[in-house]
Amino acid sequence: MRLLRRRSGAAHDSASDFAPNPSLTPSAAAPVVPDAGADAVAIAPAEPVNGYQILESVAALPISTWRYLWEPEGMRHLGPMAQDWHATFDFHHPNTGVIPVVDSSGVALVCIQALNHRIDELTAEVARLRETSGKPTP
Repeated sequence: MRLLRRRSGAAHDSASDFAPNPSLTPSAAAPVVPDAGADAVAIAPAEPVNGYQILESVAALPISTWRYLWEPEGMRHLGPMAQDWHATFDFHHPNTGVIPVVDSSGVALVCIQALNHRIDELTAEVARLRETSGKPTP
C-alpha cells in the first residue's frame, strides 16, 4: 500500500496533489487518495476496450515482489513495476512512477470479465462435445 500525503491544504482535484510520505505506515494513518471510479457525469466519453487484449497484456506483464526503500527488510508487496505498467498500458498518466488505483482496478475488472467470458465459451464447447459424443454431462 502506498501512503500519500497532501502537498498543500487546498482541496485536491488530481493525484498530482499528493506526494509519497515514507513516514506514514498503515497503522500510523489512513491513506489519503482520491476515490477510484468514474462517475458518468464527470468523465469524457467512455470508450470500449477489448478485454482479451488487456488480458494478454496483463499475462505478459512482469510481476515481482518488492518493498519501498523506507520499509523494513521483511515487508513485501506484489505487483508490476510502475514503469512496466505504463509501458504496457499507455494511459498518458503524467507520473510514470506510480500505478493509479483506478487504472489497476479497471484492468483487473476487465480481465475478470474476459476470463469469465472465456469460461462460458469453454463450458458451452465442452457441453456440445459431450452431447455429440453421447457422454452425459456431470
